[in-house]
Amino acid sequence: MTVVSHEVHPLFVEPYFRANIAGAISPSQIEFIKGLKMVNNMENLISENLYIFEEPELKSVKDAIRDVLDIYARDVMCIPQELYVTQSWSLTCNPNVGMHGHSHSNSVLSGSLYYCELPSPPASMVFTRHSSYQQIDLAPEASKRNIYNTPINRIIPKQDDVFLFSSRLTHMVEPNTSSQLRHSIAFNTFVKGKLGNYRDVSELAL
Repeated sequence: MTVVSHEVHPLFVEPYFRANIAGAISPSQIEFIKGLKMVNNMENLISENLYIFEEPELKSVKDAIRDVLDIYARDVMCIPQELYVTQSWSLTCNPNVGMHGHSHSNSVLSGSLYYCELPSPPASMVFTRHSSYQQIDLAPEASKRNIYNTPINRIIPKQDDVFLFSSRLTHMVEPNTSSQLRHSIAFNTFVKGKLGNYRDVSELAL
């Protein structure tokens, strides 16, 4: 054998962030969200209002999400700019319904909030490494998947969980195999503050 030694090192890492905001959502707010008018959204249902965090009834929820975004900007991205919610909407998956694979345009981070009790099983969120057609699909053996080669990752949500992830990531929701409704809130974010440098003529105020 001619190979004397070899090493594998991570070049980039794609994080997701999980926080729990139990206590920020009251039973009356849960009922308010469940009572929002819903419309068809391909497979599942989406709220007609796509700015639900602007509703006065959900102020404490919006404040809790802002705290989560502040932690992410400060401790994960380590940026001086502020992250803020742009659009926010409610989603419902009926029995046997999931959500198609998609990513979010015009957004830095996207998020999911599981504001009420989840069905059992809760149906996982599935993230896909590739964002485009794979002409040659070199998939690893299932038993040998790791952080370097896996094509997908699953996360299982719990009540009061907030997930943050890069908006460019393709993600989907597995079909709801329970007899209960699966409720969640989704949201997009953008940055506020100054980017670039004045003297480099790259400054952009947002």
